[in-house]
Amino acid sequence: MMKSNLKLALLIGFMLIVEYSQAQVKIGPKLGLNLSTMTLRSPMVWVDPKTLIGFNVGIITEISLKNDFGLQSGLIFSTKGSKYSSDSFDVYVMPRFLEIPINALYKFNVGSAKLFLLAGPYFAFGIGGTYRTQNETYEINFGTGEDKDMRSFDLGVNIGAGIDIKNFEISTQCGLGIANLAASHSDYNQMKVRVIGISLTYLFGVD
Repeated sequence: MMKSNLKLALLIGFMLIVEYSQAQVKIGPKLGLNLSTMTLRSPMVWVDPKTLIGFNVGIITEISLKNDFGLQSGLIFSTKGSKYSSDSFDVYVMPRFLEIPINALYKFNVGSAKLFLLAGPYFAFGIGGTYRTQNETYEINFGTGEDKDMRSFDLGVNIGAGIDIKNFEISTQCGLGIANLAASHSDYNQMKVRVIGISLTYLFGVD
């Protein structure tokens, strides 16, 4: 049984290698702007988040498959968060993440350019950040439990569109966080991130 499973895995792996060896692979840098909000709800706090401006920068790999379909992934450093205001003070929560998107692409020709749609999951890992008041700045303490600020692992879905002009891609996408980042989970504790990203990518390679 184990030998049969091993043969099947090797066969599938060989087929994938053959398939992707015929595909066009591009790689290049990505840089952009984030407009993010983070819901924050607990028994003691329930405030409306305000948009915070951040950035995203990283490396993208794109694989062109058949019939104008493709896959896009990479490693992105992304700053997110929100501003929370009350009558007496403001609080800024600004976590930093390493993010791995896995997007399906569909491109179609429009004259000398290509328009594209993208959708897929992302996985993000908190690697730092701060929360700040008017007078104090503190490092975000990732983890679980009452003595932590937020969980470090985020999971979400990307939906977006863009245009490809001679290996330059201008795109906008919405990242909807579905993981609850609240350090202590309950029916009343909730922390989720939403981001609208606007990015420029240059991919090395030719069509």
